[in-house]
This record gives sequence, C-alpha cells and structure tokens, in this order.
Amino acid sequence: MNRIKDLFKIQYPIIQGGMIWASGYKLASAVSNSGGLGLIGAGSMYPDVLREHIQKCKKATDKPFGVNVPMLYPNLQEVIEIIIEEDVKIVFTSAGNPKTYTSFLKSKGITVVHVVSSLKFALKAQEAGVDAVVAEGFEAGGHNGRDETTTLTLIPMVKEKVDIPLIAAGGIATGTSMYAVMSLGADGVQLGSRFVASEEASSHQDFKQMVVDAKEGDTHLTLKELAPVRLLKNKFYHDVAELYTKGPSIEELKTLLGRARAKRGMFEGDLVEGELEIGQVSGLIHDIKPVREIVKKLISDFEITKQRMQQLEI
Repeated sequence: MNRIKDLFKIQYPIIQGGMIWASGYKLASAVSNSGGLGLIGAGSMYPDVLREHIQKCKKATDKPFGVNVPMLYPNLQEVIEIIIEEDVKIVFTSAGNPKTYTSFLKSKGITVVHVVSSLKFALKAQEAGVDAVVAEGFEAGGHNGRDETTTLTLIPMVKEKVDIPLIAAGGIATGTSMYAVMSLGADGVQLGSRFVASEEASSHQDFKQMVVDAKEGDTHLTLKELAPVRLLKNKFYHDVAELYTKGPSIEELKTLLGRARAKRGMFEGDLVEGELEIGQVSGLIHDIKPVREIVKKLISDFEITKQRMQQLEI
C-alpha cells in the first residue's frame, strides 16, 4: 500500500511541482496522463488565465490533477473561488499559513496538501488539518526555506513527528533519488526541475536549455531578506551579488529585483537580465524529454535501484 497513490488515486507516487511560468495545463495533463499527479501553477497566472488552464486540463486528461496556490498573492480569494467553481479536487498550498483556507477547502470536498521547509511548519500544517505535506529541502529551486535544511535531513525529521502522508521534494530528479527519499520515510516525491526540462513545460526553450547546460555550483540561494530564492547564475544574479557587497537595504534589493523579472527570464527567455529559478539538481539533468519518457525513466531506475539495494550485503 502506498498512501500517496491511495490519496490521489494515481498510478505512481510522483507529483509535478506547481512551478511559476512552467506549469501550465500541458505539463499538468501530461504528468497526470503518465500516471503521476500534475499540478497547474497558479502563482504565475491571473485568475481568468487560471480558469482557462483548469478547463483545458480537464479536456486534456481524465486523470486526477490539482492546482498549486502560493498564498502570498493579493488575488488569493478570487483564485480560491475559481478553484471551487471549476470543481478542482486537489489543492497544494504554499508560502503562507495553512490554517487560512484548509478547513474551508476541505469542507468543499477538496484534498489539501501544504508545502513546508521545516519540521515546525510540517507540524503546523498537520495541526491545520491538511491531508499531506510536501517537505522541501533547500536544494530545491524557486522560493525556499530560510533555515537551509537539506532534504536528506528534513525528510527523516518530519517522518519522525508527523503522521499524515509525506511527500519529499528538493534535489530529486532520478529514480535513484526517488528511492533514497522513500527509504528515508517519504510516501512519494515531488519533482520540479526535472519537469522544467520537459517538452510540455510552458517555460521558454532557451531557459530549458540553460537548465540542461547547468553544472554543479551554477545555482545559489539568495535574496533571503525578501523571500529566499535559488537562481541560476547569470548577469542578474551577479548584479544581486555585487549589491550585497555594499550592505543593501531591503528597499534597494526590491528596487533591483523590480517587477516581473521571473517572467522575463523563465517565460520570455531573457537569460541575461531575467530571474532564472531552478534547483541544484539541474546539474544532473542532461536532456529535454517528453513527460511520458521522464516518468518511465523514473520508474525504471527506481525499480533497478530497489533490486540492487536488495542484493547488497551489509
């Protein structure tokens, strides 16, 4: 029995992260059609665009899918209303207090999962009544935990104290790493960076290629005073690093960041001035593939690793 497969009624305990500028209906439906759980990333969508993607996803798959909702956006209430009106059955919340909407969503028959970066917040999410948690180590791309707890440390810590199903995220892009975190106590995995480098991801082709070309050390966690974010090192990143040498104020950091810089980088393909969010595991991603091949490879390598581990003598 696998608690994540049972919770979402899916074939494999694989969830695609709801990433901004990458997770439109094409990616979400492709992951769901391949046996995992696809998520539409609401964080980069105006409410009417989100509605359109939900409707298109319903037409593209008859399998379960969900919506990822970062709770720090000003139009949050409208987003929640659209999710209910469109009869979405699964919601992943992040970047906010799970108590805000969990009870309300569950009263509408929605399965709720919350993304956390620490044991403390995992316990708060469980107390709020969520159905599962995603525990994400700081290897992950995009916005991240301030404590910089790694996945290898975080998963067993959360497993020790939390009773609800546990999904591991951060630094997972292969079947081998999937096996590793499930050995540590995770019931399933959430992958972001690996699905960025897919044909169906809505992010710009040039950004996808930069992910594939990335090597060890090409990403770094920065802007912790605003909201910690892991970025590929480009001109914008180095401009941030240069500003830090002068002891900048929060306002100076905000001014440099500006508006829509993530869209400019990941969606529009400005690899120089754009904000390029991706995980450390990009150093292990070497190709851009269709989602069905990515999932097939994950499961195949998971089974090979499982067999190899069973043969080891200690």
